Amino acid sequence: MLADLGATVLRIERPHSSGLGLDQPPEFDFSLRGRNTVQLDLKAPRDVAIASDLIAKADVLIEGFRPGVMERLGLGPEVCMARNQRIIFARMTGWGQDGPLSHTAGHDLNYISITGGLAMIGRHNQPPTPPMNLVGDFGGGTMPMVIGILAALNDVARSGKGQIVDANIVDGTLSLLNMFFGMRAQGTWNKERGTNILDSGAPFYDVYPCADGKFIALAAIEDKFFALFLQIAQLPEALIALKQDPENWPQLRAAIVDCFSRKTRDEWAAIFEGSDACVSPVLDMDEAIAHPHLSARDAFIEIDGHKQPAPVPRFSRTQPSVSHPSGKPTPHDKETVLSWWADLTP
Repeated sequence: MLADLGATVLRIERPHSSGLGLDQPPEFDFSLRGRNTVQLDLKAPRDVAIASDLIAKADVLIEGFRPGVMERLGLGPEVCMARNQRIIFARMTGWGQDGPLSHTAGHDLNYISITGGLAMIGRHNQPPTPPMNLVGDFGGGTMPMVIGILAALNDVARSGKGQIVDANIVDGTLSLLNMFFGMRAQGTWNKERGTNILDSGAPFYDVYPCADGKFIALAAIEDKFFALFLQIAQLPEALIALKQDPENWPQLRAAIVDCFSRKTRDEWAAIFEGSDACVSPVLDMDEAIAHPHLSARDAFIEIDGHKQPAPVPRFSRTQPSVSHPSGKPTPHDKETVLSWWADLTP
C-alpha cells in the first residue's frame, strides 16, 4: 500500500526461504509490486552493517519478527534511533510485543480466534468459518500499521523525532469489532452465530441461490429499500411486516428463497440493476474483473499481463501508480538497488 502511494520501498529478504507462509512465486505475489528487494543475511556482520546503513537513511523501518529478534540482531529501536532520530520503527506481530502468547507461533486464524471475531463468523448451527486472512492479517494488521506509520510521519515532520509504532493483529482485530462489542453490551447481538442482523441471521441481509446455482446478495436493511425489493421482485407488500420480528424471519426467508430460485443470477442482476433495492450478483474473481462498474472506474490494472487491483485510495491532484511489478531479486539487482540508497554495495 505504501509503495502504491509513492513511497520508495526496499524489502530485505533472507538469502534462503524461511519455510514460513505460503509458497508463492514472487511474480505472482502482487502485494510485492512497486518495491525493490534485496537479500541480506542478518546473521552475518557485513549484511547487518548494510541494513544499519539503510536504516540510517530511511524514513520508516517495518519489521515483522517475534518480540526481541530485532534486538538480538543488533537492530533494535534504541540502536536504530541512535543512528537516525527521525526513524519510524514500525513493529508488526500477531499477539503483540508482550503478554503470555507473545513469543508463540500463530497465523491469522489463531489471532482472530481469541478476539471473539472468529466465533461470530458463520451460519447458524455450523462451525465458525475462516474469513480467509482478510479480518486479521489485512484488516486488523495492515490497516492500523499503515495508519500508524502515516500518523507518525505527520508527527515527525513537526517534532523532528521518530517513534515506535507497535501494531499487532489481535489489537487491530479487536478495533474492527468495536461496533459488535457495543451491540453485545446493548443486548442487540446474540452470541449464537447466524442469528443476528449482519451474520446471515436476517433474511433481508443474506445470500441466496438462484435457478442456475449461482448466488445473489440481498442487503435491504432499511424498510424503504426492502419495500422496493419486494416491489421489484413482485413479492407481496405485506411481507414487510415480517421483517420487524425475528420470530417471523423463517417465514420471510422461505418466501425470498422461493423467489430467487425462479430465475438465474444474471436475470435477477439485470432486473435490479440501477435500483435502490440493495441487490447485487455474487461474482467470482474472473467475473469481477469484467464487471462494467469496476471497468468504468479502472479498478483493475494490468502488469506483465496479470490483472490486479489498482492502487487505493484515489486523489484529486496526485495519481498513485505502480513503479514496477514483483520479481525475484538477482545479484545485479542487489548492487543496483543498494546504490540508489547509498554507496553500500558489497
